Amino acid sequence: MKLMKIFQYAYIVFAVLFAYDGISKWETNRNGAYTSLLLAGLAVFMFFFRSRFRKKFEDRNK
Repeated sequence: MKLMKIFQYAYIVFAVLFAYDGISKWETNRNGAYTSLLLAGLAVFMFFFRSRFRKKFEDRNK
């Protein structure tokens, strides 16, 4: 269970890294910036998806 929680928060770390990368590339390489920002959005989505899945899994085991 702890491993699922660690990976859940790893998605937030990756979202911050991709958002920083996208913002830093914005002026020089728009296509690369869009890709990084898309991956940041995907990482945020995965954080909430995994959080909800983990809660359902814990409730089922009770």
